[in-house]
Amino acid sequence: MPELPEVEALTAFLREHAVGSVVTRVDLAAVQAIKTFDPPLSALGGLELTGVARHGKFLDLDVSGLHLVVHLARAGWLHWRTGLPTAPPKPGKGPLAVRVHLEDGDGFDLTEQGTRKGLAVYVVRSPAEVPGIARLGPDALAVDRDTFVALLAGRSGQLKGALTDQTLLAGIGNAYSDEILHAARLSPFKMADKLSDDEALRLYDAMRATLTEALQRQVGQEAATMKGEKRSGLQVHARTGLPCPVCGDTVREVSFADTSLQYCPTCQTGGKPLADRRMSKLLR
Repeated sequence: MPELPEVEALTAFLREHAVGSVVTRVDLAAVQAIKTFDPPLSALGGLELTGVARHGKFLDLDVSGLHLVVHLARAGWLHWRTGLPTAPPKPGKGPLAVRVHLEDGDGFDLTEQGTRKGLAVYVVRSPAEVPGIARLGPDALAVDRDTFVALLAGRSGQLKGALTDQTLLAGIGNAYSDEILHAARLSPFKMADKLSDDEALRLYDAMRATLTEALQRQVGQEAATMKGEKRSGLQVHARTGLPCPVCGDTVREVSFADTSLQYCPTCQTGGKPLADRRMSKLLR
């Protein structure tokens, strides 16, 4: 899933390559992707793309006062295209969801792989009209240390869930929450409101460092190479069975109904493997 660093890097990429261009038309290939009807997608045609911003994991394209807002969900991505085909795409064929044509013949595709479709596209007059944006907590890279500590102190639940709750902190998803907890040497199942002062500050510093370093690796990349750059920097996420780069212990996994987390026992849980969540034997 694209998270704060990838969406921020896409924002920078589009500012460089697309801002100042006129949108000639927008093609909808996956009807389920569009979540609004007023204004229609067709209202963007003939308007200039004047700015790009990020709200948590939402990408916001300002098109002369209208906003094309995108949430890439788990398997969505933006592909920059040079010389887009002029023929409209056939609905329901392949991963293409939305195609945006710009005046010079270039543009970009919004695609989504897999059968579970979550990519969401909105055309609104204000980003605040998008329910997911209206509910966002402070941005993970903008929140100060005292606010971060206070947010966690008031949250009942495990750290993994707290870091990925967009109403608490905006921008962190499954991958970077694993990386942040590993860098902070904390169990994903530790309760958020039970952190010591040292642990809370350690977690804040790990969050800032992990996201900042990932962003530095991503910005300046072409859109096509960002996913690979993300994978290259991961220490534990999606590395089940491989050695931890810090201590050499084997990275382990806990599986849930539709997702999983990865962690290092030596670095994070005192050497003890975490029980499977479904067995309700959680190590804190």
